[in-house]
Amino acid sequence: MFSVTGMQGFELFSVAHIAVLIVFLAACCALVYFSKKRKKHQQMIKWTLFILLPACEISSHIWLFLTNQWEVNDLPLQLCSISTALAIYLFLKKNEKVFYLFYFFATLPPILAMVTPEMVYTFPHFRFIEYFLHHSVLPLAALYFILYEGYRVPRNAILFTYITVNIIAVPIFILNQLLGTNFFYLANPTETKTILTFFGTGIIYYINLEIAALIVLVITYIPMGVLQRRDNLKKADGDIGNEGS
Repeated sequence: MFSVTGMQGFELFSVAHIAVLIVFLAACCALVYFSKKRKKHQQMIKWTLFILLPACEISSHIWLFLTNQWEVNDLPLQLCSISTALAIYLFLKKNEKVFYLFYFFATLPPILAMVTPEMVYTFPHFRFIEYFLHHSVLPLAALYFILYEGYRVPRNAILFTYITVNIIAVPIFILNQLLGTNFFYLANPTETKTILTFFGTGIIYYINLEIAALIVLVITYIPMGVLQRRDNLKKADGDIGNEGS
């Protein structure tokens, strides 16, 4: 399960792929269920997620080093690695603006990465387990911060995140040109067939990336908007009840 050439032949929406997506959904449901008894379970959930994030990131690099595969392309500058750093920071220190970025980086993008993964290994290869565990823990961490620590994201955070991503993309793009890397997939689409494969080439690719990024941000915000509307309704009902009493 740790070999470079063994257990290859990953198939999109195979039994193993669908099973891991179901496990992820079950974990989300469990997180929601245990939030009703947050005082009892919060610390266990918090530190489990906290430990899993660096464990996935570090173990991935160790495997690459030990199998002589590590390259400059494996520097922790992909969105997944950046999201991991943001999550670790948030577990240690409360910061609303950092959570804005983490929410948009670590919810829909990792889920899309699980639905159409850049993967060649199948279960139970280490890379398969690490990839799906890592990409599952990120949205689970975002859900934890929302349910257990009360984080919320305002609508104007969409523009804030969009501008921030484009600012980050500039040095990343230059770095890609200098090192021949593909961080943020700004050089070209993935090698395996994913959603990015259909974005075209050249300037069309970058236009589609910008459009897709904005669409993803808006879609990602929708459940947060619904949640905040529900919070406002509860607050309004509570105010009415207090006035009546």
